[in-house]
Amino acid sequence: MRTIVFIAIITFGLIGCVQKQHIKTVTLKVDARDLADVKTIGVKGDFTDPRWKVEVPLTDEDKDGVFETTLTQKTAVYAIQFKVIKNGSVYELKGKPNRVLQFEYKPETIIYEVKYNDPEFIIKRN
Repeated sequence: MRTIVFIAIITFGLIGCVQKQHIKTVTLKVDARDLADVKTIGVKGDFTDPRWKVEVPLTDEDKDGVFETTLTQKTAVYAIQFKVIKNGSVYELKGKPNRVLQFEYKPETIIYEVKYNDPEFIIKRN
């Protein structure tokens, strides 16, 4: 009997600990104006399925050298990690940590601007 009660308490405790998911809308902008021979810009990260295997393409509709995309996902994660990729195979920040975009525990709409291969150039607007 004690075992059943203990299992029930643990089960209900775990169910109660599940965090609520919120809609996150992220517009990612990548400044590639200083790069030569840019055919494509994309991102890979821990937010794709499967993780780090799928490249999300960015586009440069107005041909100004700034590539962008908007991603929307319902999630309870507090952060995502990613890297920008040039021409499908040239990863930025080689040998350096991934980029990290942290979230708050609420629905968010974020504009996140970076410069290819520059870990210091980050503008985040909510």
